[in-house]
Amino acid sequence: MATLAGKRILVTGAGSGIGRAAARLFAERGGELILLGRRLDPLREVLPAARHVALDHADEAAVTRFAGECPEISGMFLNAGGFVPGTVAETTTEDLDAMLAANLRGPWLLCRHLAPRLVDGGSVVLTGSNIGVRAIPGTAAYAVAKAALHMLARVLAVEWAPRRIRCNAIAPGPVLTSMLQERIDASEDPEAARDAFGRVNPLKRLGRPEEIAALAAYLLGDESGWTTGTVIPCDGGATGAF
Repeated sequence: MATLAGKRILVTGAGSGIGRAAARLFAERGGELILLGRRLDPLREVLPAARHVALDHADEAAVTRFAGECPEISGMFLNAGGFVPGTVAETTTEDLDAMLAANLRGPWLLCRHLAPRLVDGGSVVLTGSNIGVRAIPGTAAYAVAKAALHMLARVLAVEWAPRRIRCNAIAPGPVLTSMLQERIDASEDPEAARDAFGRVNPLKRLGRPEEIAALAAYLLGDESGWTTGTVIPCDGGATGAF
C-alpha cells in the first residue's frame, strides 16, 4: 500500500467524485491535503482539517495569485474537468472553448505556475480519460481536450526530469460520479443508459471513484519512482480489448 506520509498533496476537483475519494484516501495514507474547487463548502465537507481554496483553475490571474501563497508541495492530483457531449458538427465554439478550459487550460496553468512550488522528486498525476485514447461518438470536444492532456503529461515528464519530478496521466473509463450520473439521468431511459455504460468494458461494470484514487495514490507515492510519462487506462479493460 502506497504511503503518503510526510507529503503535502494538492487535489483539484476535490469536492465530489474521484477528487473527493482521492482526497480522503490520501489523508488516510498520511498525506497533508490542499483541496481546490469552485466552492468552499463541499471542500470543507470532504476533509475539514485540510486547507481549502476556492479557485477556477482556468483563470490565470487566480492561479497566479494562489501560486504566490501556495506552500511547498510534494505532489498534485489534477482531477478537475468537465464534459459536454456532441459531434464536431454539433459542438459550438463556446462549448469547445469550455472543454479546453476545463480539461486542458486549467491543468496547464496549475503545472506552469506551481512547478516552482513542487519539491524535487515530486509527482503530478493528471486525470485524463479513455475517451482521449479511443474515439467515442458524441464526445468530440471532450475527447480532443483529454487527448491533449495526455500529451501534456508526457511533455512535463520530459521537462521536469532534471528535477526528478514525475508526471503521469490516468485514463479512466466510465466511473459512477455525479458527472456521469447527470448524463444517465438526462437520457430517455436512465436504467438502460446506466447498463450501457457498464457494458463498454470486459468486466461489464462501472468503475468506482475509489479505484481511480488508489491508482493516483500509487503514482504519487515513492513506490512508483520509475514511472513517468505514462498514460494508464483504468477502464475495466476497454482500451486493451476494443
